[in-house]
Amino acid sequence: MTLHLPDCSDGELAALALGGRQAAYGELVRRHQGWVHRLVRSHVGSPDEALDVTQASFVAAFSALSRYDGTRPFPVWMSRIVINKCHDWRRRRAVRNFFSFALPLGEAEHIVDDAPSADRALDAEQQLAEAMTAIAALPASLKDTLILRTIDEKSEAETAEILGISQKAVETRLYRARARLAESLKKV
Repeated sequence: MTLHLPDCSDGELAALALGGRQAAYGELVRRHQGWVHRLVRSHVGSPDEALDVTQASFVAAFSALSRYDGTRPFPVWMSRIVINKCHDWRRRRAVRNFFSFALPLGEAEHIVDDAPSADRALDAEQQLAEAMTAIAALPASLKDTLILRTIDEKSEAETAEILGISQKAVETRLYRARARLAESLKKV
């Protein structure tokens, strides 16, 4: 008898994948790639780098699949991995930025400035970019809470479980993140 993989639960797919069934890995990716990419994109900002971090997140998850408890929600477990990969990306980017500024002035002319030009018309795409920049500037604890609750639409309980904090802490962090975000966007 052949299993119809789309009908399997995430826990069953994980067990099949650990048992050597390659198609189960593919089904887990197909099932979860959309929200994982949105979560990464919210953290990273760049569409190209978001693809790289998304792929790295799935590679890390599949490497750690033996530690996944199939009775618990896969998205909660996967979200923690994704957030960690986003934090790793941010740390690597900070190191790269540090060394890019350490170049001699003559060579520094060739470094691309990622800031949007000031004379560009303020359209919906620019507003989104400004909002993403403001979100990226938030401290990690506030940013993670804001992204999980508002962009990824996780419940307060799911967010608390993913971040390992109380629901009251989620509520407080979300309030602070929104206040800081509103203040940042006023300055723009």
